[in-house]
Amino acid sequence: MKKSLVLAMAMALGVTASAYAANPFSDVPAGHWAYDSISKLAAEGVIEGYGDATFGGDKLMTRYEMAQIVAKAMAKGANVDKLAAEFADELDNLGVRVANLEKKADNVKITGEVRTHYEDYKDTPGKDNSYLRTRIWFNGQVNEDWTYTAMLENRQHFTKGGNSDNAGNEETRFQRAFVSGRLGGLKVEAGRNNQSILEGEIHGNRTDAIKIAYGKDVKLTAQYGKLSSDTNIAGIDAGDAHDGEEYGAISLAGNVGKLGLEGVYVDVKNDADLANMDNSIWAVRANYKFDKDWAVRAAYLKGDIDEAGVSDGDDGYYVGVNYKGAKAAKAGSWGLYATYYDMAASTYISNGWASSFANDLHKGGNGGYDGWKVGANWALAKNIVAQIEYMKLDSNVLTANVDESLWSQVTFTF
Repeated sequence: MKKSLVLAMAMALGVTASAYAANPFSDVPAGHWAYDSISKLAAEGVIEGYGDATFGGDKLMTRYEMAQIVAKAMAKGANVDKLAAEFADELDNLGVRVANLEKKADNVKITGEVRTHYEDYKDTPGKDNSYLRTRIWFNGQVNEDWTYTAMLENRQHFTKGGNSDNAGNEETRFQRAFVSGRLGGLKVEAGRNNQSILEGEIHGNRTDAIKIAYGKDVKLTAQYGKLSSDTNIAGIDAGDAHDGEEYGAISLAGNVGKLGLEGVYVDVKNDADLANMDNSIWAVRANYKFDKDWAVRAAYLKGDIDEAGVSDGDDGYYVGVNYKGAKAAKAGSWGLYATYYDMAASTYISNGWASSFANDLHKGGNGGYDGWKVGANWALAKNIVAQIEYMKLDSNVLTANVDESLWSQVTFTF
């Protein structure tokens, strides 16, 4: 064993001069240059000698013997990364995970969510739908400032209708993939994700975009990208044929005491087959928290165009109230909510609600909608949350397109 190796190993374990007055090896006298280091390593159980009370410092060690010493030092918490890398193969044969590999494994976190739901329509036969949705999230740390997030989703359909394909069909899709981090004072997010500027009643589905935010108490956010699946423009599209529409958005948000305010502008560029009918949406959103339990929210929205051939107007609003709310990590927690809507078709793109009901009311000339929804959620046990929601929405322009739906779901998170 070389002098430098003994000293390095001892220093990694925090040995100090004369820390130990005796050692178990007869061939290492008290005046030996490595006496203190060898004593420390022996006391820590890192080295054992040859079983005959000798250390054998003048003998050559095999790589396997050295790997055993490194493994014991690692178990004691010694910083021996360079030695671990050098003897990685031997350590692997010993069943020891190298520190660098451990760090790499800890670098990626996997979480998941399993949700089963059933949506029951009162007046539309064949519209009821139900499926099991499983989502697996992957989050990797790129460096101190940047992370990568991805999500894989599987759906197993039980009924035919609504958002579901034929019963028994199964589909798996790579639904999210984006990076997020900081460049100086800017917070950046790029890739496929639910973009925060548009989330909620304006647009709740996926977008392929880059988003840049600046500020803390008052935050300015801008983004540019393309709309993705299940997106319909200004109530004109009859289906999903116009995915990939380009859009730009900007938001200015801040708090005044308990009152949160946000101004939003969104501009969508339609395809040529829609005669280049662009649509812009202006919105002012507000929320107020009375205390830890009660909160209200409201918004006024205005679109630039009326739906083609339909006079449902170009503005809209909603107002809602929330009481408490179920927290997955806290069994027994619960909450209630209610919201009233009066939305022209041009004031939203695709609200992204779990229910297909409201989205259908602005497709293919149905116009916007007015009506209300109420719901409740309850944490049945830790990481198991149940929700039930009743919705009654009427088409703003078609009296025949009126329905009620009851949505129920249970979500498991892990």
